[in-house]
Amino acid sequence: MGAIPTQRETASRAKGAPAHAGGHPQAYATLAGSSLAPGAARDLVRTALDEWTGLGLPCARELGGRLAEDAILVVSELVTNAVVHAGTDVGLVCRLEAEPETDTCAVVVEVTDRHPSRAPRDGSPDTPYETPEYGRGLRLVATLADAWGVTYRRGAKTVWARLPARPVDEYGDSREPWDEDFGPPVPASSLAFAEALAPEPRSAAHDRDWLGRGALSFLAEASDLLAGQLDEDLVAALTGQLIVPRLADWCAVWLEDELGSRGGWDDGPGPRLARVWHVSENHVEELRRALEKDPPRPPEGPDSGPAAHPWPGTALGPHGAALAYRLVAGGRPLGTLVIGRAGLLRFPDEVTGLVEDLGRRVALAIGAARQYARQATISAVLQRGLLPGAVAEIPGLRSALVYEPREQGGPSGDFYDLFPVGDGRWCFAVGDVQGKGPEAAVVIGLARPWLRLLAREGYGVADVLDRLNQLLLDDATEAADAAARAFVGPAGPGDGPQTRFLSLLYGELVPFDGGVRCTLASAGHPLPLLLGPDGGVTTAAQPQTLLGVIEDATYVSESLDLWPGDTLLCVTDGVTERRSGSRQFDDGDGLAVALSGCAGLDAELIAERIRHLVHEFGGRPPEDDLALLVLQAE
Repeated sequence: MGAIPTQRETASRAKGAPAHAGGHPQAYATLAGSSLAPGAARDLVRTALDEWTGLGLPCARELGGRLAEDAILVVSELVTNAVVHAGTDVGLVCRLEAEPETDTCAVVVEVTDRHPSRAPRDGSPDTPYETPEYGRGLRLVATLADAWGVTYRRGAKTVWARLPARPVDEYGDSREPWDEDFGPPVPASSLAFAEALAPEPRSAAHDRDWLGRGALSFLAEASDLLAGQLDEDLVAALTGQLIVPRLADWCAVWLEDELGSRGGWDDGPGPRLARVWHVSENHVEELRRALEKDPPRPPEGPDSGPAAHPWPGTALGPHGAALAYRLVAGGRPLGTLVIGRAGLLRFPDEVTGLVEDLGRRVALAIGAARQYARQATISAVLQRGLLPGAVAEIPGLRSALVYEPREQGGPSGDFYDLFPVGDGRWCFAVGDVQGKGPEAAVVIGLARPWLRLLAREGYGVADVLDRLNQLLLDDATEAADAAARAFVGPAGPGDGPQTRFLSLLYGELVPFDGGVRCTLASAGHPLPLLLGPDGGVTTAAQPQTLLGVIEDATYVSESLDLWPGDTLLCVTDGVTERRSGSRQFDDGDGLAVALSGCAGLDAELIAERIRHLVHEFGGRPPEDDLALLVLQAE
């Protein structure tokens, strides 16, 4: 494979690499020996791991999260090491080695350069006649890998590392306990990542050399780490881990609230000291108390450069230098970063410049986290308005519901309803709108009230679908496009209104002495299944056209009686199309088979069992919204 000059090309060629080379999934590339190589290598590894996760391997669940972070960090360091110290093109191999006897696997990365006479740097002292060169490369590799080594061949040198997959729980994705002195809880994997990026300082000469050679790699990896965080307090905590002890003895992060960032500190409650970190944990509490008495007040304006900050002598002694950096993103001040080091009159320019660059990345991460928090709040409020506050209780019928949007708190494309309409009748609906997010939410926000209105006006099941189909064609498309423009921006040339499809299972329930009469129709929706007391399963409706597709479509309904012990299961395609590799949950009537095994269970247990089977079907969490409704005659 030829040289790959860009990160995008690396990703595309990784997809084209042999899926199973030598019996193991493998991706490889040759990277030009330039500053683009580490980023291209990270893209290749990300793409390869994503593809291998979809192969349905026993260890597929372990390929994301911490293992992916470790692999990306190690390959970035090894490629950077090769580019800086060898100066040749770099060969990269990323291979997945499965261990069938333990159902585990390991990711092996190999980085080859064409200058075998230059040994990889491990941070140990160089001989006097060499120019000192330092990095964290092999020290980091030794920390993250369970085995690594260097192989010399004629004209080439390969550094390899083996990173084992462990169960997800073993990676410690849990958070540390909240501590009033040290700040918010932080995922252990993120802290390890940050600590690896900011190793222990050596001498001033060594620091200058690291700043000259390692700063770009440090900033690139710090950007990747910060960009993945969606909580501003976690961003502040990681900032402390990145800065201390490499760049300063201590640091503190103040965050302004939304009101303060718009109108200035005097208009709001003032900045909040979100994080304090010191190279010695024994000083954290005392330093926090001293800093809270004297919060920074940087000058107005967009400048994020360093400004002098009073040294907290009461906590740390009389001598030291401290600097405050304003955290600004999009022209809006979000907080202040303060760093300090004892025994200095002033920080070196190299440090102040690097911290200023890091501060800009921190500010962007805080801004993104706040934007995510705002959107999550809006979405949660919107989602609560799209779903019924309670599911109606029906005489002679037990009901159970499972509803799991893919993005917790965000607007889902699935919806459900079960409501009374008077005269001893109840109606139910399980639907799925084409698409996700605000556009889908708008369609649901129109469809559910229309359903209720038409049902309460006395329209039958088929008539409700006829009218809802026309209403979707007339109104929902325009409303959803307006929502899309509000979130995404004006449509481009040729981007006309997009039809919004709706699949819907809709029915009417009328209890009678000894059972419940059910009239229902399925418009492009997974068909409902009827489970009898003997374990037999049949479909309870016929397939018909999606709503919002065909003008003047005519729908028909079917009726059946639910006798004691009969159970009706209604699901969305998040259940039937749940994937495990190339297979779907409903392949070979998989849903019917699963339901037949639920004979004799009550509605709640049936719902929970189907939910559990759907989750267990694939190694990764479901990639679609999931909703199911169980109706069981008593």
